[in-house]
Amino acid sequence: METLPIKIIVLSSGSKGNSTYIELGSTRLLIDLGNTPKYLLNRFKELDIEPSLINAILITHTHKDHIGGLQNYIKKYNTKIYLTEKMHQDLPYIENYQYLNNENIIGDVTINIIKTSHDASDSVGYILKYQQKKIVYITDTGYINKRYDEILKNADIYIMESNHDIQMLQNGKYPFELRKRILGDKGHLSNEDASKYLCKYIGPKTKYIFLAHLSEENNKEEIALETLKKKLSTYQIDFNNIIVAKQNEMTKEIVIR
Repeated sequence: METLPIKIIVLSSGSKGNSTYIELGSTRLLIDLGNTPKYLLNRFKELDIEPSLINAILITHTHKDHIGGLQNYIKKYNTKIYLTEKMHQDLPYIENYQYLNNENIIGDVTINIIKTSHDASDSVGYILKYQQKKIVYITDTGYINKRYDEILKNADIYIMESNHDIQMLQNGKYPFELRKRILGDKGHLSNEDASKYLCKYIGPKTKYIFLAHLSEENNKEEIALETLKKKLSTYQIDFNNIIVAKQNEMTKEIVIR
C-alpha cells in the first residue's frame, strides 16, 4: 500500500489562540480551535484546504485559547470532535463527538493520549501514528510524567510547548499568584523544561521540532531557540531543524514521507 506524506502546519500558537493542521495520508486533523473561525478559514483558503474534508478536531483541554472558535465553527461544519468526558461537560453544545480512549483510530491513523498536568478540568497530549511515522503534540502542562518516556521517544516530529523564560517571568509584570500558577505543576513548561524533555526524547528518526505556545509577555523566540540549542549542545546532540511557532502567523508547511 502506498504511503502518502504527512503534512503539518501550526496555524497559530500562543495565549490568544492555538490550532494545528495535520494531514496524515488521507486523514485530515485539527488539534484545537482557539482562533476565530474567520482566522482559521482564511488560513485554510491560503492553503487550499477544504474545511468539510477535515475528519476530526482533537481537543487538548477547554481553556479559551484552545476552544474559543469551536462553537461557531461547528455550527457551519459538523466535524466530529474528539475529547474526554470531563471536557465535554465544559462544552455541552458539542453534539457530534467521540470520547477519547487510550488508543483511538481515525482513518489510517492511530492516536494515543497521555495525561498532561494543567489547571483545566482535564487535559491531554497526543501521539499520532501513521504507517511507521510518529508525531508528538504536547502543550499546556506543568510537567510530563516519566511513565510516558518510552512512548514519547524517537518521534519523527515534536510539537512541544516552550512557554516562558523563567527569568523574564519572575522579573515581569505578572502578579505573584499568576507567576506561581505558571511555574507550578499544573502550569506551563518553561524553555528549560521543554529543552530537557526534548533532549531526552528525540532520536535518530526525529526530523523536526516545533516550539509552541510561547508567551508574548514572558518569552522571546530567540531565547526559546537559544535555550534548546544550548541544551542540545550540552547533550552533544546535533539537531538543527527547529521551528518556532507564532501567535498570528502560520508556520511553513512541513512534509515528511
